[in-house]
Amino acid sequence: MQFLPIKRLRTLDQNSKKFHFLVYILKDPNQMNLSAKSTSHPLPLLELTQMANAIRVLSMDIVEKAQSGHPGMPMGMADVATVLFRNFLKFSPNDSKWLDRDRFVLSAGHGSALLYSLLYLTGYPDMHIEDLKAFRTWGSKTAGHPEYNHAEGIETTTGPLGQGLANAVGMALAQKLEASELGAEISDHKIYTIVGDGCLMEGISHEAISLAGHLKLNNLIVLFDDNGISIDGPTSLSVSDNQQARFKASGWAVDEIDGHNFEDIFVALTRAQNSDKPVMIACKTQIAKGSPNKAGTSAVHGSPLGAAEIQAVRTNLSWRLPPFEIPQDILKSWRDIAEKNALVYEAWQKRWAALPKAQKEEITRRRNGDLPSGFEKAFQSLTQKFITEKTSVASRQSSQMVLDEISTVIPELLGGSADLTGSNNTQGKSMKAVTPQDFSGRYIHYGVREHAMGAMMNGIALHGGFIPYGGTFLVFVDYLKPALRLSALMGIRVIYVMTHDSIGLGEDGPTHQPIEQLASLRAVPNLHVFRPCDAVEVAESWSTAIALKSTPSVLTLTRQKLPLLRTEETENLTAKGGYILRSCEGAPQVILIATGSEVEIAVSVHETLRTKGVPSHVVSMPCTTLFDEQDATYKKSVLGAGLRVAIEAASPLGWDKYVGEEGLIFGMTTFGASAPYQDLYRHFGFTQENITAKILEKLGE
Repeated sequence: MQFLPIKRLRTLDQNSKKFHFLVYILKDPNQMNLSAKSTSHPLPLLELTQMANAIRVLSMDIVEKAQSGHPGMPMGMADVATVLFRNFLKFSPNDSKWLDRDRFVLSAGHGSALLYSLLYLTGYPDMHIEDLKAFRTWGSKTAGHPEYNHAEGIETTTGPLGQGLANAVGMALAQKLEASELGAEISDHKIYTIVGDGCLMEGISHEAISLAGHLKLNNLIVLFDDNGISIDGPTSLSVSDNQQARFKASGWAVDEIDGHNFEDIFVALTRAQNSDKPVMIACKTQIAKGSPNKAGTSAVHGSPLGAAEIQAVRTNLSWRLPPFEIPQDILKSWRDIAEKNALVYEAWQKRWAALPKAQKEEITRRRNGDLPSGFEKAFQSLTQKFITEKTSVASRQSSQMVLDEISTVIPELLGGSADLTGSNNTQGKSMKAVTPQDFSGRYIHYGVREHAMGAMMNGIALHGGFIPYGGTFLVFVDYLKPALRLSALMGIRVIYVMTHDSIGLGEDGPTHQPIEQLASLRAVPNLHVFRPCDAVEVAESWSTAIALKSTPSVLTLTRQKLPLLRTEETENLTAKGGYILRSCEGAPQVILIATGSEVEIAVSVHETLRTKGVPSHVVSMPCTTLFDEQDATYKKSVLGAGLRVAIEAASPLGWDKYVGEEGLIFGMTTFGASAPYQDLYRHFGFTQENITAKILEKLGE
């Protein structure tokens, strides 16, 4: 849709002493037709100004006390935030996880003082004035950038620019999917996000706004803090994009306003409520609005104002109270917002109460992140089937088989791929694609947008009700690494399906053959990286990853065929991270440790060593992180006391902790090459013959 021109008339109510704006949306911009569609809403300018100034003063005081932070953005966007929270945002401070709340995402996370001030002013019970004073200190809720789960009302962790914008797109998509299941009576909320120039300079913004426009996510409203300032100085130093034209080209509705004019802000947000497209409102603002000497400069982007300028702001705003004190009448105006929202909240609770008990239980189960009863049986049946049928296929293909089964058992499973569905094998047979016209599907075509896919999956997981997974080639994990890192930092259940996991992909060559990626991923805290060796381990990896509520997972899968190595039914051994796959009588002289496609090679070496009178164990280690979490006794029983040998067609970095100084590591220290994978394995030494010879040489035999 194209927004129509408006005409505004302002009148003063002599009884309330509040200005009323009559907003006329003109059908014909050349006519002043008062019979055209009109709306009106009282805007108390003095009250709004005082409320916005409370944000400004609190934000500058927060940063000043910490002697660190960004006061400029919160002061510049205070007017926009005030109208948004007072007149539009649907939330409940006493129920911060309310299913149908609007989401507010501060993508410009450096302006965290804005969010913390808003949480305190609106009465979130766990955000106290002392928390604001503790900004950026050890153990505080008020970290330098907003961190998920540190305080109620923080919907996501932001700071790396553009991530919050893509999170918001994911949340908006999740709401559409949820509404298609539950109906608008239960799910009818919007996603608001404040972005800055930096967010829109980052490449992820292009990916995110493009997909949001394609899907017509009209429940998404982006507020662009168009202040023209970056850390280095004016944004004209580095960018001359027409952001409004850019969003329009991606299928968005666009509005431009004075970000310090309450009337403009209110009208734009009103119009955005009924758009048939996602909406971007470019808010022309002055960074550090209210600061007499530093407003409009880069000096306030990442530094405190300083004591003298703090006092100058107080004088300029006629703010007479000392730091961290808010006049009671202004605080009451903020706290009254929650009371107004309480009516909406209570009406929703009545609709919720009227739902059938079974439906409420199912919704609650999914919102709590619990898995449906019986999901374990689905995995057990799969494991039995794989063993009975001796399933020997590429692990990406056995992953597809797993998804075909569990997607019918776990309805919240939400798949997708970055334009590699046929290669990643990520679409379960029961999964219908999501389209702009139909949000009842459970499979998302992200297009060639790996970074946005990762960040959107974070937003989907944070929204609640779904378990997202998405696929691409392992080498392209570097395109989405910042989003994956935030998955781990936030501790949310997002599953990354990374296929074509080694030089084993063959002919596509070194541009597509991952070498350093596994080591890089294993270095990320709170991330489980699985590299299964056969179909049984694939099923166990999926079972383990899905059950991990507060940890993201990466499943790295092969292009090439793998034999079935697990031939007997057991407990989920992958959940232990590593285990003895093949053993010998008595104490082993050699312990062969391998992952993924190289476990087959380790088994062959084990059998050859046996013929030469050298006893050995084969340890499959599909997840080093889970193995590290086992107790010392278990780890010692698995690794043994013999010569330890690690085999993985990837960077050797990290394997020394398992093999020790005297052990051997067979890994990749160069890039790969374009050739059939069998030739590559021979060239780089991943053969039974080469590894056996090196082991015997080490043993002196």
